[in-house]
Amino acid sequence: MISITSFFKVLPGIALVTAIAIPAYYLGLSVPLIGGPVFAILLGMAAAFWQRSSIYDTGITFSAKKILQASIVLLGFEMNLHHVWEVGSQSIAIMAFTLSAAFMAAYIMGQYLKIDGNIRILIGVGTAICGGSAIAATAPVISATHKEVAYSISTIFLFNVAAVFIFPATGHLLGMSDIGFGMWAGTAINDTSSVVAAGYTYSHAAGNFATIVKLTRTLMIIPITLGLSLFMAKKNNAHSEFNFIKIFPWFVLGFLLTSLVSTNELLNPAITNLLAQTGKFFIVIAMAAIGLNTHFKQLISNGINPIILGLSCWLAVALVSIALQHYLAVW
Repeated sequence: MISITSFFKVLPGIALVTAIAIPAYYLGLSVPLIGGPVFAILLGMAAAFWQRSSIYDTGITFSAKKILQASIVLLGFEMNLHHVWEVGSQSIAIMAFTLSAAFMAAYIMGQYLKIDGNIRILIGVGTAICGGSAIAATAPVISATHKEVAYSISTIFLFNVAAVFIFPATGHLLGMSDIGFGMWAGTAINDTSSVVAAGYTYSHAAGNFATIVKLTRTLMIIPITLGLSLFMAKKNNAHSEFNFIKIFPWFVLGFLLTSLVSTNELLNPAITNLLAQTGKFFIVIAMAAIGLNTHFKQLISNGINPIILGLSCWLAVALVSIALQHYLAVW
């Protein structure tokens, strides 16, 4: 529990990132294809040119870590596990292969391109699961830096935009059914907003199906982050005592619990919707904090290689998903 003294230490930084997050959030609502988190990073990076007082630093760090974790917990309130189970039984096999494809592409291409391990993991997870939300959930588990998070989200964003235009055109070219396209979009497009945009561009039925498939895919955050926690703990504590309680990502358990609350309608739907929207705003706050600690020169110093890595992961997921559907006659 935060003390009064600590509260006043974090307050200036939280006020600063919130001031950046509010316009970013509304810009994201106006231009959902880009989204609030990307706007927040960009505005935060612009504000980073300002020589700020150290009084803001504690609150900025708090926002980038603790508010980020709280956002993942709150996002669970938009999950309905009954709907997820109905569709998940049809899509789980394809998801297993697409997740494997993304991680294999991230590892192999990352090694070839000599890209830092954390960026490989973040881009791989973001491509495999759900874009910015998965990156946000994974970052604290692997102790990723603000620069690594910002670069990964920026990379994923490029392919979210491309997918909205490329997927519907390709689906019509291939003569995919509504269910087939919904499955493809839901398993192969990174961010939820882009899945919704591409799905409903194709057809209303495809959009409905793609959205539920995407929510099912979002649940993969739980096993992936738990697995990464164990991997990082064993890696970092190879010569010391292993402490599972210390390394367990409790915020992921919170995500599962809030999902159960939403599924069983233990709270009024209006309240759960408000809490889920608060979670989305918290992600924008956290991204603003990350942007404030990310300098443009540092960001571009990684060059084009991470973008090539993101493209490789994206193509691997898209091609594996469509190949499996063709094999399973989902079209």
